Amino acid sequence: MTSTRRTARRVVCGWMGLAVAGVLLAAPGVSMAQAADLFYERTVMTAADARCGLFQAPVRAALSASRMQARGAALRAGVDKAGLAAVEQRAWAKASATPCDSGDLNLAAARVRQAFDGYAQLSRMTYPGELAEWRADRASGAAVRWRLQQTASFGWNRMIFGLAGRDGANSLMAVAQFPDGKTPYAARLVLRDATTTQGPYLDTRGQPLATLPLARRLPPASARSVYSAEARSPAGLDLMPKDMKSAWAFRFPPSAAYALAQLDPREAVAVEFLFAAGQGENVRRAYVEVGDFAAGRAFLQVASR
Repeated sequence: MTSTRRTARRVVCGWMGLAVAGVLLAAPGVSMAQAADLFYERTVMTAADARCGLFQAPVRAALSASRMQARGAALRAGVDKAGLAAVEQRAWAKASATPCDSGDLNLAAARVRQAFDGYAQLSRMTYPGELAEWRADRASGAAVRWRLQQTASFGWNRMIFGLAGRDGANSLMAVAQFPDGKTPYAARLVLRDATTTQGPYLDTRGQPLATLPLARRLPPASARSVYSAEARSPAGLDLMPKDMKSAWAFRFPPSAAYALAQLDPREAVAVEFLFAAGQGENVRRAYVEVGDFAAGRAFLQVASR
């Protein structure tokens, strides 16, 4: 049986290129060994860059985005947190033991730079998840538009959630349409508190994870963090699909985007819209798959450097 470490023993032979490997990770059925190998290889190059200063900032950012995507693929393929930590530790040990003037290392670094030339030309990427997908758009331009988005339907309502803004300025937002004409007075983002928990809560109860509803990918209330939207306004035409005539836009604080990026790609978050109802309130809840949010966010950051 071939070890994943043996497969990636020589970095130069294992490197597949940012764009090519991205296609592999987007495909269904990526094996645990494939995903672990890619995470190992990209972590080796990340660690070697930190030690030897191999790359300029744009290439370094692209490598970071690629590494995050490999990490997410490994988790979805079944590598647990302890297994990932072990792979990461071995990768850092490999980089530490490799001289900065190593021929193999510098050839591998040259291939990373070559791969970046193709990666830099990409303006759009799609990151498939188990139940939903993220669509990234880093094309330049002054117009406000969605840079990273996922859509969701909840009841008769529709929502677009993600990062929106001009080139290099991305705010975490939710734009939602309510066909009954009701107006939410507030919105909040509910997600696992990564600072007080050790990992995701996935309520499978014997059900395959790939078909587990998003509602069962949230932790109990005691393990959640809540971020209230800091602004509300009617949504502009630039953030609404053509078939959406009116909607409400909510902007969340930057700390919420950071917290979302720390989560496991297999879990979900909820966006709750609050409506006045007599003496209390009514809540309409939309679910978002975390997926490759972190990788998509890093993909956008490459363009802003």
